[in-house]
Amino acid sequence: MRLVLVGPPGAGKGTQAQFIASHLSIPKISTGDIFRYNVSTGTELGKQAKAYMGRGDLVPDEITIAMVVARLQEPDAQSGFLLDGFPRNVPQAEVLRKLLAEWDTRLDVVLELVVDDDEVVRRLSGRRTCRQCGRIWHVLFEPPARAGICDDCNGELFQRDDDREQTIRHRLDVYAEQTQPLIAFYADDGILLGIDATGPVEEITERAMSALRRFIR
Repeated sequence: MRLVLVGPPGAGKGTQAQFIASHLSIPKISTGDIFRYNVSTGTELGKQAKAYMGRGDLVPDEITIAMVVARLQEPDAQSGFLLDGFPRNVPQAEVLRKLLAEWDTRLDVVLELVVDDDEVVRRLSGRRTCRQCGRIWHVLFEPPARAGICDDCNGELFQRDDDREQTIRHRLDVYAEQTQPLIAFYADDGILLGIDATGPVEEITERAMSALRRFIR
């Protein structure tokens, strides 16, 4: 199966990508993993990306696409893959569609994790990070025994700037502007499938696998 996973920040894409890829026995390919690999191993693409990242600039589409293309050509991705974090916009989606057509294949399905903005804010704004050991807690879903204190090391817990409501809502606005058009793009292709991404992780995985069964060859 060739699958793309889409959804807003806080929808649980990383977690679900891991479980779904494992169930389907296909590699999970995330742009985050690809970037880290290329930068840490010092590939030519990694060096180019690092230069942009070091200046605080967005890495251009052509570099991101080149990294993804290289990863998709590896042996473990020949019989299927799950893409997480790519494509991020319609131009990237058009490049991916053209590339797969050149390889005489296409995407089977695009799975959208559907969750409303208020739920995303509730999930992300409740995170607290330990200053000492870095462990992440959640004031609602995984609270420490003592408020503001890490159970593991007694370090102070704090809220990262990325986890503040104003920042989260800005990220949601960016998602709506840049990535949301992908939903219409893939709906027009007839391969978009949406599932409710609220509730326990295991239930969301069950919903995803149930929805994907008709696409499994």
